[in-house]
Amino acid sequence: MVNSEFVLLILSVVAGAYMAWNIGANDCSNAMASAVGAKVITLRQALVLATVLTFLGATFVGSHVARTILNDIVNQETIKNPVLVWLGLLSALFSASLWVCLSTYKNLPVSTTHSIIGAMIGVGLVAGGPSVVHWSKVGFIFLSWILSPILSGVAAFFIFKFIDRTILSRLDTARGAVFVSPILVAATVFIVTLSLVSKTPLGDKLQINGSEALLIAMIAALVSHVASFSILKYKLNQGEFAVAEQIFRYLQVMTSCYVSFGTGANDVANAMGPLAGIYYIYCHGAIAEQTPIAPVLLAFGGVMICIGVWTWGYRVIETMGSKITELTSVRGFTVEFSAATVILVASMMGLPVSTTHAAVGAFVGVGLARGLQGLLDLGTLAQIMVYWLITVPVAAITSALIYMGLILLFMGSSL
Repeated sequence: MVNSEFVLLILSVVAGAYMAWNIGANDCSNAMASAVGAKVITLRQALVLATVLTFLGATFVGSHVARTILNDIVNQETIKNPVLVWLGLLSALFSASLWVCLSTYKNLPVSTTHSIIGAMIGVGLVAGGPSVVHWSKVGFIFLSWILSPILSGVAAFFIFKFIDRTILSRLDTARGAVFVSPILVAATVFIVTLSLVSKTPLGDKLQINGSEALLIAMIAALVSHVASFSILKYKLNQGEFAVAEQIFRYLQVMTSCYVSFGTGANDVANAMGPLAGIYYIYCHGAIAEQTPIAPVLLAFGGVMICIGVWTWGYRVIETMGSKITELTSVRGFTVEFSAATVILVASMMGLPVSTTHAAVGAFVGVGLARGLQGLLDLGTLAQIMVYWLITVPVAAITSALIYMGLILLFMGSSL
């Protein structure tokens, strides 16, 4: 079966590359959508920033050790044959990739993580029936479908109301910006810094514990508050009154860059984790609970993510940036800051959340905060929600069919 194993290995590399490409086209691209929609940066600038930051995140901060996703969804004791595990991982990669690709073609943002999870459920159902699936873990993950958009939407609603009341609706807008904007700058720097160094591969490499991460984030926030207050006060004294819009433009670019970097770092394992597990089986003929992801695989995943950003990233950016609600730099900042905050808090609480779902929820929250003039595109929102709801079942069914086909093709019999 040497020739068959080599063919499977080639198919696995193709599947991993295809999945990484889809991550770039869908997940990583939507991080820049609000900045493009608010016309803070151009589409080309967004693609360049997303490409560089997602590659850096995936290659240098991406997780170097990934649990085989199958372990989290399926009782692995039921699949003792390494080749069956291999075929399951391959089926999941192809199934999730096909679904994300279709969603991107339709210009709709979906969660690549949920796609992979749905695909793994399909593998488990074929391998041993409903009893082998860890439904409690699956249910915990499904909780994110509800939590992500609701929490980020509520956060965006109240943050925008706060900004509107303290800055935008004041007669003396510039003076309000001088005193309120530094608080928002400090909060943004605090969230971004804490997100990068707390319970992340970067924090692990730097050997930073929780209290140290909190201290670093607080110091960075304090410095940024003092600096921004001094700069804004100086500009106001010089007669520059358009400081509110300027500061939010900078803040939005910063938060968008952070989300792009974080998405590359977190999501590369969705493609390269299964591929690393497959390569381990190919080399050792055994199943590993934790599989090291070689730096070359992270770099390979990063390159494919970048290609995805450049080739099809504009499709999701168009939907997220302009079709849900009208954006300005203030609204765009609110979207990115709310999504990033919810993701950080949820991660620290151990709750699984989707970056994509959080971002869409924040868009809706900003639209609702604007009132009747918010002009939410309910048709686009309905399409997005339908695709969210059917992601797991479609990925599961597709994966199950692919899994059975691969078993028949490479092992000559079904389970």
